[in-house]
Amino acid sequence: MEDKSQAHEDIVLNIEIDHKEETNTEEEEEAPELPLPKTKHFNRLDSLDKEANKISSMSSASKVVSIATVMQLAYQSIGVVYGDLGTSPLYVFSSIFPDRVPSHGDILGALSLIIYSLTFFPLIKYVFIVLWANDNGDGGTFALYSLICRHSKVSAVPNQNAEEMELSSYQLNLPTKNLKRAEMIKKTIEKSTWAKTVLLSVALFGTCMVIGDGILTPCISVLSAVDGVRKIDAGISQDAVAMISVAILVVLFSIQRFGTDKVGYTFAPAILVWLSFIGVIGIVNLIRHDHSVLKAFNPVYIVYYFQSDPKKAWISLGGVVLCMTGTEAMFADLGHFSVRSIQIAFTGLVYPCLICAYLGQAAYLSLNPNNVSDAFYKSTPESVYWPMFVIAVLASIIASQAMISATFAIVKQSMALGCFPRVRIVHTSHKHEGQVYIPEINFVLMFACVLVTASFKDTTNIGNAYGIAVVAVMLVTSSLLVLIMLMIWQTNLVLIAGFVLVFGSFELLYFSSVLYKFTNGGYLPLSLAAVLYFVMYVWHYVQTKRHEFEVEHKVSAQYLSSLGSDLGISRVPGVGLLYTELTQGIPAIFRHFLTNLPAIHSVLVFVSVKYLPVNKVPTEERFLLRRVGSKDYKMYRCIVRYGYKDRRIASSEFEQLLKQNLDAFILNESWEEGEGAEIEASVEERNFLDKSWSSGVVYLLGHSEVKASEESGLLKRVVVNYAYDFLRRNFRQGFVDLQIPNKSLLQVGMNYQI
Repeated sequence: MEDKSQAHEDIVLNIEIDHKEETNTEEEEEAPELPLPKTKHFNRLDSLDKEANKISSMSSASKVVSIATVMQLAYQSIGVVYGDLGTSPLYVFSSIFPDRVPSHGDILGALSLIIYSLTFFPLIKYVFIVLWANDNGDGGTFALYSLICRHSKVSAVPNQNAEEMELSSYQLNLPTKNLKRAEMIKKTIEKSTWAKTVLLSVALFGTCMVIGDGILTPCISVLSAVDGVRKIDAGISQDAVAMISVAILVVLFSIQRFGTDKVGYTFAPAILVWLSFIGVIGIVNLIRHDHSVLKAFNPVYIVYYFQSDPKKAWISLGGVVLCMTGTEAMFADLGHFSVRSIQIAFTGLVYPCLICAYLGQAAYLSLNPNNVSDAFYKSTPESVYWPMFVIAVLASIIASQAMISATFAIVKQSMALGCFPRVRIVHTSHKHEGQVYIPEINFVLMFACVLVTASFKDTTNIGNAYGIAVVAVMLVTSSLLVLIMLMIWQTNLVLIAGFVLVFGSFELLYFSSVLYKFTNGGYLPLSLAAVLYFVMYVWHYVQTKRHEFEVEHKVSAQYLSSLGSDLGISRVPGVGLLYTELTQGIPAIFRHFLTNLPAIHSVLVFVSVKYLPVNKVPTEERFLLRRVGSKDYKMYRCIVRYGYKDRRIASSEFEQLLKQNLDAFILNESWEEGEGAEIEASVEERNFLDKSWSSGVVYLLGHSEVKASEESGLLKRVVVNYAYDFLRRNFRQGFVDLQIPNKSLLQVGMNYQI
């Protein structure tokens, strides 16, 4: 035992536990799901697996809001959601024709591709289909995965058990003709470990690509906007443009700690002005130069474009994809707004302004094809050039801000669901729980953005990388959406086949094009995704194995009964909060507390922090309580439930809420039993609880060392003993994540052999 109280005024105890010598082979008895007898020593069923998921707010009831509120949200979404999509005209045509001068037919074909890409994907697919696949108002890759997990037993999160999915809140029992098909698909996936792994891998891959998008968006947006500074002096080098962009990026990441509200909403009007500018200038250019480009609305020009030179047309699809950058943000940032507000903003303003902007650039290029490398600024009238330059820089900053915020949010979701190492989460808004700032991730993003911008220096290669990230996220969204259509929406197979044929086939065509440019920058997002995927999968794998180890080595009910009312040791005044991942049974570490410590607190609470596959858990439903053992033990189990967007409760607030809930639990239990003696005993128990609480609260945590078992293969030993150990040592420890004060901390060392 090593006492560290002299250094930090902490109570830190390290007791090494060898589970090879002390392995519990007895399984805890499962209590029958029958009405329990009302006896003097009434013990509730020590299992909260079912109750731990009874969240009344999980039903996706539609929110009735006023028209004024919807319009206000639509206005706010313009500044937060559409920065990336709105700034794509800065670089699309230069990315479609990076090394050749297009003919008039090429321009018409490319314009037709842009028009129908914007129509089919952002407008039809996302605005009118994907937005409805939200998780109680929240969108994004993990929201889709969470929605699937709630309706089937496919969750790979360690704290989720099979019986949780039996709840009516998690099941879909609609009496439709497609229910039988949905149930068959659901059971097939539930029985297949391989299918569950693939589903998790797809969700993790999509998350990694969104994070990669968060790195590339600031690079290409800021670099494209700053390139307009060459108007001052055509001799300004690309290196100088890159350095100016780097300086702007450093400032951008430096102000992230102020939060999305202060950073995004401050510049929100700039996006409205930007969209108005590019829309009006597009119409002016259409009138001034060549209004015949309106023929591009006829899709036959796409056919002519591919007939003229199929290979070049196919390669150019990698540039066409960039007109859809930021489309995923409409879905990822849905939680801050509403489906109707996003639909109104896009269809009423963003879509028509973008179409006008591309029409205007095409009209200019049809007469000046040699200026395709700088189509945006060359097509801007001289009289509004500098105002447009200033607005472009502001818009690019806001575009970057939207994806950076989305990256923070998705990392928080990943961490909450056990798929990312612990990092510091700072909530920056009292109005929106999902708006967070993560210092460690902010630094990594800034470093990556500066490195990419300084290395690539121009938008062509960055655009190649960007295209892969954009299409990969779209493919992941489509894949998960098809599963939702089959199992949850129970859509007609003909409609699903049409969705896959129209959207899936074209997305694969786009993806094949961007992969062609793998060596010219396309390797960047896939390399980043590979590293992130490895980190997330290693962390998730070991966390899952740790949970399995705890379940296998939990203390049996017979062992607890054999200890007697005083647990075989003296009880000292105070409350001990023993943290464990188990929601059923007693963790093995408790036995070693009793074995190695001469005393234990007069009141002991087993606390399990559990993240559910929902976005938020109401405060009044956050705590669930049960007794552990007989009433004489003064031992309780507490499940603290969070959604993946909830703010973690600080220790002082947690203690207060736990005390209130324990009082209510004891009182309700006595009323349920309905005997005068029981009510009198509950009063005594509550008084005893008050005295114990006044003596102090101590947090009891396990300080775990995870090692691969001796019979493990080489790969598993490397992953567990080195990769996971490196992540555990270099990211935040559990007690920091739980916001536990050091002076109230008692740690016990524990070895996990997995």
